[in-house]
Amino acid sequence: MKRLALPCVLLSSFALAVAVASAQATAAPPEKPAAAKAAKAPVATAAAAKAEADADDAEAKAKSPAERWSGLQLRGIGPAVTSGRIVDIAVDPTDKKRWFLAVASGGVWKTENGGITFTPVFDGEGSYSIGCVTIDPHNPHVVWVGTGENNAQRSVGYGDGVYRSEDGGKSWKNVGLKASEHIGKILVHPKDSNVVYVAAQGPLWSGGGDRGLYKTTDGGKTWKAVLTVSENTGVSDVVMDPRDPDVLLAAAWQRRRRVFTLIDGGPESAIYKTTNGGETWRKVASGLPKEDMGRIGLAIAPTDPDTVYALVETAAAESP
Repeated sequence: MKRLALPCVLLSSFALAVAVASAQATAAPPEKPAAAKAAKAPVATAAAAKAEADADDAEAKAKSPAERWSGLQLRGIGPAVTSGRIVDIAVDPTDKKRWFLAVASGGVWKTENGGITFTPVFDGEGSYSIGCVTIDPHNPHVVWVGTGENNAQRSVGYGDGVYRSEDGGKSWKNVGLKASEHIGKILVHPKDSNVVYVAAQGPLWSGGGDRGLYKTTDGGKTWKAVLTVSENTGVSDVVMDPRDPDVLLAAAWQRRRRVFTLIDGGPESAIYKTTNGGETWRKVASGLPKEDMGRIGLAIAPTDPDTVYALVETAAAESP
């Protein structure tokens, strides 16, 4: 009898609870004022939102262009933890989202999505210090890298020459100029991929080495020094006339570091010009500072190649 009593009590309690809940639901009258408020709320909210948006538009129009753009902040997109400075960038002319970055003390990095992610592609090679990177304009899978950052501070890293990749950075081959240590620029001839120019600054802590402007006509199998100044003066930059690839301007930089000092310029720093692909050169002097010059950066305006820009480091001007 006791075993049958407990289920009956539970069933009766459950039925009572259901009945009470049903009675409460039936007895509760509809709250008409609250329902009316709820019906009117969306209209009021929409009106308030429109008024707020109109006020924001009016405030934005009242601001100057500089104030409107002030909310956009520059942000780093990588590579992260580069161990140095980004010294060069090469963008694939056939795919603007594909770049190669040269890092002063962090190798070469590649992105194929416009900088969202980066992949290191030079970690297995002989140098971590990079001076420049260039993509062949005829074949974007051919990439040239000049190792050894082109700077002169005490902590500068040095390189072991020029590298070439034929598979978009998957593998590399050292093609020479191993004693250059610091390379500032690589130019590929726009009509002949076998013709390449390399601006080699040369060793920082010693004279000699592979120093000057070098040219290959066989894709890096052999090199010829087409512009040599002295054992302490190399070539730090070179630019090419887009109308005529035989016309080049090269910047020579006289510099030598010692433990106790830095020789950062002198009478051998200069700009040279060739009109026959490096066979002969002449020094350009018109319009340049009369004082001893140091490092020189060059750029040719692509829309007006007769306009050449030179960023020149000079000694202090003497007082008249």
